[in-house]
Amino acid sequence: MIEIEKTTALSSIQDLGRSGCLNYGVGRAGAMDPLALQLGNLLLANDPQAAAIEIPLFPFRVRFLRDCAFAVSGNDGDILLDDKRLPPWWVAQAKAGQSLTINASRHSARAYLHLPGGIDVPQVLGSRSTQLRGAFGGYQGRGLQKGDRLAAKEPDRVLPSDIGIASPWLRFADISAEVQTLRVLPAAEHLAYTAASREKFWQQTWKITPQSNRYGYRLEGEALVALETMEMRSHGIVPGVIQVPHNGQPIIQMSDAQPSGGYPKFATVIEADLWLLGQIPPGRRIRFVACNYDQAREAWETQQAYLQQVAQQLRQLRGTAYSVMS
Repeated sequence: MIEIEKTTALSSIQDLGRSGCLNYGVGRAGAMDPLALQLGNLLLANDPQAAAIEIPLFPFRVRFLRDCAFAVSGNDGDILLDDKRLPPWWVAQAKAGQSLTINASRHSARAYLHLPGGIDVPQVLGSRSTQLRGAFGGYQGRGLQKGDRLAAKEPDRVLPSDIGIASPWLRFADISAEVQTLRVLPAAEHLAYTAASREKFWQQTWKITPQSNRYGYRLEGEALVALETMEMRSHGIVPGVIQVPHNGQPIIQMSDAQPSGGYPKFATVIEADLWLLGQIPPGRRIRFVACNYDQAREAWETQQAYLQQVAQQLRQLRGTAYSVMS
């Protein structure tokens, strides 16, 4: 269906990740921007869990080996089908032999390439996501390489093209802001740090360092100081947890986080903001704002309602397009 012509080993196949495997020592993996993944799948009338190609470095280029619809989400950079520029968050139709080039966004860190029905790779432990640490899932358990060929699960499905949606960034965040604000819940060891450190955590901006990746975002700022040295047994952690190693510089666990760790847990980024965190490139700055459980739940419900709204709008647009085509 498609052949990879230009990529890096950091591009990988991801869906919404694995659930129910943490007790076996298997992390969640999955898309760093789950909102973009679901919206791209909605564009193609795919299952929300369908796998796509996650692209963190650009340019990325594929060649279509047969006619096929596709969509690109999570990116507002130049998207070229041969020499034709396409809008972001859009469904288009490619002909066999055409090349698709996805260039870097001005503001976001990742793009997703979607095919009808999703990328056709085997499920492993209930997910098609690439687990790089364990070298399984996705395409041969690794990042993508030039020359790899991938197929769509439903290559013959006919879809009306030239249908798109407005960027979710306009609704949930200003992705172009120099400093992004993330909502967090205080975690178990929050009160184990000095009052001055707790206050500084909220007041200062933190830089995402170049050492950040799908495993964790390493932050740089005024170090957090514990009331006393803490030695903890390893305990369960999930993506979004902000741990503090001995140097006082926090680490936010990301999609490929291991399922356990022994560093103190200072706070946790709420589920509804993980998509935004996944789109912030290293070198940018973030700040944290405290919220409570009810606010975190409300943010999640608002996001789910938005997805339902988009799904309904796209069903109406596709119905109109089919009527015109017929």
